[in-house]
Amino acid sequence: MSAQSIGYIQLLRENTPFRRLWYGQVVSQLGDWFDTIALYALLPRLTGSEQSVGLLLLAQFIPPALVGPWAGVIVDRLPRKLTMIATDLARALLVLLLLLVRDASMVWLIYLVVALRFTLSAFFEPARTAIIPAVTKREQLIAANAIGGATWSAMLAIGAALGGLVAGVFGTDAAFIINALSFLLSGALIWSVRVSETHLDGAPAAGQMQDLREGLRYLAQHRVILIYTLTKALWSISGGILIVLTLFGRTVFPLGVDGALSIGLMYAARGVGAGIGPLVANQLGGSSTQFLRRMIGPAFLISALGYALMSGAPALWLAALAAVVAHVGGSIQWVYSSALLQMEVPDRLQGRVFAIELALLTLSTGVSSYLTSLLADAGWTPPNLALLMAALFVPAGLWLTWRLR
Repeated sequence: MSAQSIGYIQLLRENTPFRRLWYGQVVSQLGDWFDTIALYALLPRLTGSEQSVGLLLLAQFIPPALVGPWAGVIVDRLPRKLTMIATDLARALLVLLLLLVRDASMVWLIYLVVALRFTLSAFFEPARTAIIPAVTKREQLIAANAIGGATWSAMLAIGAALGGLVAGVFGTDAAFIINALSFLLSGALIWSVRVSETHLDGAPAAGQMQDLREGLRYLAQHRVILIYTLTKALWSISGGILIVLTLFGRTVFPLGVDGALSIGLMYAARGVGAGIGPLVANQLGGSSTQFLRRMIGPAFLISALGYALMSGAPALWLAALAAVVAHVGGSIQWVYSSALLQMEVPDRLQGRVFAIELALLTLSTGVSSYLTSLLADAGWTPPNLALLMAALFVPAGLWLTWRLR
């Protein structure tokens, strides 16, 4: 039976553990985007610099890159469900600290809270990705990952739009409170999930360094798995798109206080594209391993096309439509590379592999975003930055198309 023939609605209806895990994803990611759009609007107002958003992205992405490989070792040693619940509770408390920020003198607290929160995400995300095969059958993995990707996208679209509205109308404090509550609800939902954590069976009493070396050695010995692991990091070389979307919303087509509404709309368009990408691709090509591999490279080229179109967009709705196209490609490579890793990596190693993947992609995204913010402060226009992002997708897309064909 293929994942496509199972059906997404059928999977959610019949698989109770996966459904509850999915509920947790819905509420947590919805709250995340309330928080994110609020910070994207708040920081430039407090500091007067686009570099402040670049530094925020560094605070988001560099800590997970540093702790990610070690987080993977812990995820493979501890119950993954417990790890997810603990990190949700801790992130709820951290987000509430943002309520203390009232002027530019407290900006440092934003960076500290964000760095700590995303450090915890370096434990949560590999645990969530690695636990999916434990609550689904192998033939359900494509559908499960497509649902996860579509949900992330839908929550991005809904959360970004609503987050922009809440931040623009009610202020940033309301967005922070909503995000804290979403973490608490996510933890409660995950607590209700019944899962058999087979990665704990017969776990060796090796040291953490030896466990990490085992994960790295596995990737070195399995080159195709290594390519799957690198795919998201290669796409994130153009991670400066996060800055570009913010600039288009805040300076090119501003709507609402500090452009919060138009920023939210641009991120919502990103979510729409990411939601429909793997669903359309599955309908056109099916869910065979060969098709999944062959689509990863062309997905990069779809993203390049989208951002090239954005660079010349004369209106907000056309820029948003271009973002939809770009993130159709982004979601295809994301969902397909994750599914291939879940299918082919042994369960006891999945936490380490997904943590290494997260570390590489967050490092790539953070560096790209910060460099893009420097270019923006140096006078590069948002259309020129969009064209640069498009160009960066092309070499990796061509290489992956050749290598995985």
